[in-house]
Amino acid sequence: MTITTVSSRQFNQDASAVKKASQSGPVFITDRGRPAHVLLTYAAYKNMCGKEAKIADLLALAGMEDIDFLPLLNRDIAKPAEFP
Repeated sequence: MTITTVSSRQFNQDASAVKKASQSGPVFITDRGRPAHVLLTYAAYKNMCGKEAKIADLLALAGMEDIDFLPLLNRDIAKPAEFP
């Protein structure tokens, strides 16, 4: 993975080159020398975010068998609404 840094001026002048550079890694876009934005491909973004995990999948991971998991039971009983 290659990390590229470009100024906002360079980005504005040649956006297609910056988009090509994002194919090989993130591109940091700077404003006045300070990082302000990061350009990623959509695939890289989705990979970074990952999938929404389900509790069953997380509990099935190796090493999870040693963790005590005692879910709390809600014993509150619903009550009918009171109208004045």
